[in-house]
Amino acid sequence: MKVEAHLENLQESVREIEQAVQEGLLQKQRSLGFHASAGAVDMLEIILHEHKLIDPGFVIKHEWFHSSRKIAEKFPFDFPRKKEVLTLVAQIESVRNFFCYGKRQSEGSLEKVVHSFNALKIIFQEVTGHAL
Repeated sequence: MKVEAHLENLQESVREIEQAVQEGLLQKQRSLGFHASAGAVDMLEIILHEHKLIDPGFVIKHEWFHSSRKIAEKFPFDFPRKKEVLTLVAQIESVRNFFCYGKRQSEGSLEKVVHSFNALKIIFQEVTGHAL
C-alpha cells in the first residue's frame, strides 16, 4: 500500500480513537482495540516505507507482535527510535484481541492503550514530520 493510503487510514483511526475518548472508553472498547491496532501498524508501515525498508506490497501481521523472537525476525533492519516504536506497537497488539473479542476490560486497561497510542503518535510525528 502507498504511504498516502496508510495516512488516510491512520487519520481515520486517530479520529475514531479521539471519538472513543470523548464518548467514553468503556462504551467503545472494540472500536479502540481495532483502531489502535490498525493505526499503530499504519504508523509503523509509513515509517518503514519512508526509510525505504519495505516495498509497497509488504504487509505487517498483528500476530507478529505476540513474540519478541518474531519481531526481531521480521524487523532486523534499523530505523529511528526502533526500540520505542516496536515496544509501543507490541503493547497495543498485546491487548488487541481482548478488546476486540473478549469480555469488557477495565477503564485503566483502555486508558493504557490510548496512552501507548498517543506516545507512538508523537514519535511518529517526530520521525516522519507528518501531522495528525
